Amino acid sequence: MGDGIATELDGIELGDKRLNDRSRRIIETLGADPDASCNAACDGWSDTLAAYRFFDNKSVQPEDILKPHLEATKRRMQEHSVVLIAQDTTELDYSDHPPTDARCLNKEDRLGLYDHTHLAIAPNGLSLGVVGVEYFDRDAEGLGQSKERSKLPIEEKESMRWLSGYRLACELSRDCPETQIVSLADREADLYDIFMEAEKQAKEHAQLADFIIRAKIKRSIPERDLEAGPNAYKKVRDQVSQSELRATQTIELPRTPKRAARQAKLEVRAIRVTVKPPHERSSLPTVTYNVVLVEEVGGPGDGTDVSWLLITSLPIDTLEAIQRVIDYYVARWTIEVFFRVFKTGCQVEEIQLETLPRLKNCLAFYKIIAWRIMYLTYLNRECPTLPCDAMFDDCEWKSVWRVVTKKELPERPPTLSAFMKLLTQLGGYNNRKTESPPGPQPVWVGIRRMTDLATAWIVFGPDAEKTCV
Repeated sequence: MGDGIATELDGIELGDKRLNDRSRRIIETLGADPDASCNAACDGWSDTLAAYRFFDNKSVQPEDILKPHLEATKRRMQEHSVVLIAQDTTELDYSDHPPTDARCLNKEDRLGLYDHTHLAIAPNGLSLGVVGVEYFDRDAEGLGQSKERSKLPIEEKESMRWLSGYRLACELSRDCPETQIVSLADREADLYDIFMEAEKQAKEHAQLADFIIRAKIKRSIPERDLEAGPNAYKKVRDQVSQSELRATQTIELPRTPKRAARQAKLEVRAIRVTVKPPHERSSLPTVTYNVVLVEEVGGPGDGTDVSWLLITSLPIDTLEAIQRVIDYYVARWTIEVFFRVFKTGCQVEEIQLETLPRLKNCLAFYKIIAWRIMYLTYLNRECPTLPCDAMFDDCEWKSVWRVVTKKELPERPPTLSAFMKLLTQLGGYNNRKTESPPGPQPVWVGIRRMTDLATAWIVFGPDAEKTCV
């Protein structure tokens, strides 16, 4: 039988068998129609009411819902020699229908949550699972006080989430000792505290995670820049910009809302640097790390030119090692796609629950649902010959096969690749020979339609008297 989404909750322990059983029914129900409301996804008012009571149960916490998925994710991680832990933040805006205890986002009239997620990714882009979630919001009285907040210790700042994320990656490294863990983050994570943390743990001989962080701060090296003034120091970016050219490459940039598709010629440089602490924290020690600079040559100059300064603990002694740093950073885009699936595919900003605790419990299920959509999308690309019944029940693949192909069932289940083409055709994928493999959107739409077909197969199909588990 297929490896259904409810298996991600195997071993869940909510203190009551009825709650455990209900959690599996809820994730199957919501996962079958990801972008439907709870009311629409549930089978009648009794099931809807049971789901609402589950979300409101004081014994249920979002971390308990996610715990078995985390353990399953660790098992998947242990099958890989390298795993990337991407961390990023997105907004969940509930201004139109806020919970009664909702607080602010960046403005007083914008209510909701900031969602900081940690996603385990294989270097090839295969999403392995959610390994951490942190929510935060803001008090209306504290808005506009960024200067005051900047003086607080990091433990009292929102930016602490990035340091906590790196520490989480280190914990996962200790839990998966045969797997190299690399923490990935974009510009907001350019915190001196992370670099100190890495050096501290290295001195203590702890098993720690590597990191790749895109630079944001204009950091300095200890050497003075006499041409700029008596109190000026040379900048890291200038040093790497003036260093030896290590490689050139041409890449295809896909179209985005901000740019047209184009070819980009890139120059790559890399050096190791020792960095001064921030001026306002001058008593801190220096840190040493590697930097890789990727810059577009002859770009359009319209703000879309590629310019990445990547800070990393990974080696840069060979061209292969430098390219590995770039490739790993590019894989960070997977978490952006995950957020799109979570917010657009699962419509989580449309959830209407009265309190934040209820909402967070519901969101925990959708984290797993969004991951599974991502997992199926990329597993199709990496393991196309896998039999489809490893991931889908008989009633699912058989009903889709008959409806889409109009042919008799094959003697054996088709491959995952063959079945995903049929499934995503239900979701709007054209299945032309020249097209790239289907993305997440036709997967989540196809899953919704497959669920209806599978239900009809159970009730009216040739296996109607059998049980489809």
